Amino acid sequence: MPRILVVDDEKNIVELLRFNLEREGLEVIAAYDGRQAIEQARNGKPDLIILDIMLPLIDGLEVCRQLNRQPETRNIPVIMLSAKGDELDKILGLEIGADDYVTKPFSPRELVARVKARLRRLQPCAEDGEPEDVGGRMVLGRLVIDQDRFEVLVDGEKQDLTPKEFELLRFMAGEPGKVFSREHLLEKIWGYDFPGDSRTVDVHIRHLRQKLEKYPGVAQYIETVRGVGYRFREVPD
Repeated sequence: MPRILVVDDEKNIVELLRFNLEREGLEVIAAYDGRQAIEQARNGKPDLIILDIMLPLIDGLEVCRQLNRQPETRNIPVIMLSAKGDELDKILGLEIGADDYVTKPFSPRELVARVKARLRRLQPCAEDGEPEDVGGRMVLGRLVIDQDRFEVLVDGEKQDLTPKEFELLRFMAGEPGKVFSREHLLEKIWGYDFPGDSRTVDVHIRHLRQKLEKYPGVAQYIETVRGVGYRFREVPD
């Protein structure tokens, strides 16, 4: 049973989410301040964290930063939850490692749908619902995507990518030259079958490019198609 850590200092919100998540067959553990959140993330082994920004003791942004520094917690998906709705707040949350951002007041039904969509991405599936065979190596110029080891190499050097960055790169590189809209990437990588914030895609693409920039020319493998989306350009062998 997937375990969800809900972090919010408002107990009525925690209980609202607990009711809706447990109704979908998910296990819920709770924390009410930033210190509890870090402890529960380390010891409770959650599959996903719903994290409020405005928390006592340690705010949610700092909690997210600390979780991303620790190997045992850095790959846990985080959905930020906050009354702050400004675009800059959303970007900041995504920049420090959150996978998604939901603004209060929120629809419990939509939030649960986002949680379930993110959990589905933890187990790649084929169209018929069976586990997808993602084995093998993709060699694209100086870039190698090792799908068996979940690794990306550039000039033989392993890259420190997050799971979401790896999924984005693998998906686009699987069809070089094809242009993908932000909405399509949200659906395929985040699993959303409802409108999402395309800024999420932009931030993750930017992070991916920044990690590849130390290799001259490699970051340019990922091209922006203005007004449409992104593509992985065709790279000669």
